[in-house]
Amino acid sequence: MDAHCVWEAGAQLGEGPVWSPSRNALFAVDIRGSRLLRYTPADGQGRDWPLEEAACWLVERADGAGFIAGLRSRRLVGLTLDGDRLSVGAELMRLEEDTPGNRLNDAMADAAGRLWVGSMDDAEEDASGALYRIGPDGSVERADEGYTVSNGPALSPDGRTLYHTDSPRRTIYAFALAADGTLSGKRVHLRFGEEDGYPDGMTCDAEGHLWVAHWSGGRVSRFRPDGTLDQVVRLPVSNVTSCAFGGPGLDRLFITTAAATTQDAPAGEPLAGGLFTCTPGVVGLPPGRFGAP
Repeated sequence: MDAHCVWEAGAQLGEGPVWSPSRNALFAVDIRGSRLLRYTPADGQGRDWPLEEAACWLVERADGAGFIAGLRSRRLVGLTLDGDRLSVGAELMRLEEDTPGNRLNDAMADAAGRLWVGSMDDAEEDASGALYRIGPDGSVERADEGYTVSNGPALSPDGRTLYHTDSPRRTIYAFALAADGTLSGKRVHLRFGEEDGYPDGMTCDAEGHLWVAHWSGGRVSRFRPDGTLDQVVRLPVSNVTSCAFGGPGLDRLFITTAAATTQDAPAGEPLAGGLFTCTPGVVGLPPGRFGAP
């Protein structure tokens, strides 16, 4: 299967796609370009907003008050759109005040309204990153550590398995997730070979299969719950960063990419940094929202 480009967004580092059912739109961020991105399938239009500080991810809030966003400086802030007017609110909390060389990376919310947030070494050299659990009440717990570039996370449909990645290790880990948010039983779920590139952002579908973007691999792969390869979606760009199901029926897979400006991407990729989509024949899970359900 091949994906096609629906918006030549020109993202330097497109990341964090999330579907907003209330807005019927796909949102994402351009981390290196310090932009918020929005694509509305109904009219096929893309729109972007400049940000004073790069956002690394955004998740909708359960109270309907827009989004919560994680900034490069490890600050969490509110973000709202009133029509096409973007407002960035005050700082809600800050992570890792003692690790200035880190930045935030991927995040997601689970069905209980908790945030799962990863951090990483901005220089991509030290294993100083971690995985955090942030409760709807604002409580913060470090759930795991020792990541150089954290990516994911993703949850199985039953909410009992959490997947999280350390990209430079080419490894996706699986944890057992208890109802109270406790992680246990960390194990290697998938390990990429050199020819596969690096596992980046990912999501689960309603059948429990894991869809993983291949940085420096030019594709998204669907893996069965036992870790075996099931399906491949090819893209005409090397640096594929993340994916999320969207559309009114959650039956479209949206895929973010990064511009061909790194040593991992060859020249001659005019669609690098664009937003891609395909219809894989399965549906995704409703996106989580942060806050009390």
